[in-house]
Amino acid sequence: MTEAKQAPSGGAPQPKRGVLDIAPYVGGKSAIAGVAKPIKLSSNENALGAGEKAREAFAAAVSSIHLYPDGRADRLRAAVAEAHGLEPERLIFGNGSDEVFALLNQTYLEAGDNIVTSQYAFVAYQISAHACQAEVRLAAEPDFRADVDAMLALVDERTKLVYLSNPANPTGSYATGEEIRRLHAGLPAHVILVVDEAYAEFVTEPDWESAFDLARTASNIVVTRTFSKLHGLGGLRVGFGYAPLAVEQAIDRIRLPFNVSVPGIEAAIAALGDEAHQKASRDLVAEWRPRLIQAVRGFGFEVLPASGNFILIRFPDAKRPASAAQDYLQSRGIIVRGVASYGLPDCLRVTVGTADQNRAVLDALSEFAAR
Repeated sequence: MTEAKQAPSGGAPQPKRGVLDIAPYVGGKSAIAGVAKPIKLSSNENALGAGEKAREAFAAAVSSIHLYPDGRADRLRAAVAEAHGLEPERLIFGNGSDEVFALLNQTYLEAGDNIVTSQYAFVAYQISAHACQAEVRLAAEPDFRADVDAMLALVDERTKLVYLSNPANPTGSYATGEEIRRLHAGLPAHVILVVDEAYAEFVTEPDWESAFDLARTASNIVVTRTFSKLHGLGGLRVGFGYAPLAVEQAIDRIRLPFNVSVPGIEAAIAALGDEAHQKASRDLVAEWRPRLIQAVRGFGFEVLPASGNFILIRFPDAKRPASAAQDYLQSRGIIVRGVASYGLPDCLRVTVGTADQNRAVLDALSEFAAR
């Protein structure tokens, strides 16, 4: 974090120290000037959209939007608990899992504390930590995946939370079950390990394990999930965390009431019961992710191993940089995500799309490679 800008004496209202030093989150583009319907593959959204059951539940909820939602989201709580075999009283719901991260930081961080995460981890952890005037410590990822030993080396008595994306965004890498257990075992009891499993449903590697089982008996693990990816409900902002009861109860003291909307609750409940849509979404990624990787590597570009619903392409050739590839794709009506803000200026992240969208990406990249 850079040296804090000093607020001038007198004059206009000023935010607290450090806020103006936070780099705002930069989301994926969603529009191209002059293109009515671009192919948007910049935000890791579900290419199939929301399932029919979720859309029907959303439409039915319109008649109730004049009413405040259930502040505890008890029906959704019960549905999530049943779907994942969890204790309902240990669930934290948020306006997306981003809010769960913010609530954890607000509850446990004081000025001078720190969080530890990996070099290319999702930036949302960092933003809310800086807003709490905490330090963010980034463990190096020399091979583009979290290094347990490097993370543990940064932990000290002022560390309050350790964040692990599993799988990671934007790199697409994952930590094995053994690595997560080793990371947890190496942490002091006062440190909360937060395992962000936003892309868990797309993992096919046999040595990946959800941290739910480890969290069942631990007093310092929180596991988060989202309805934005597999379930296609990104626009409704619904996420949850599975936490020790003491953590859930502490967070509930500062969580704003009614933070998950009526349509969000109803659509999320319906999505949990739509096994056909979940399977179709997983199958699409399982089919096309390796096809994209193989084809793009065939064009001469590097593609990192991927475990989410996206791939990360490297363009190390200065004559054909990532920025030029992004511009060329955009000229073909395709929006992908540049990740220079993550410290990866030579990379582009591409969401796995529909079959037609994926073919369009491959055609455009083939043309770019031949230039």
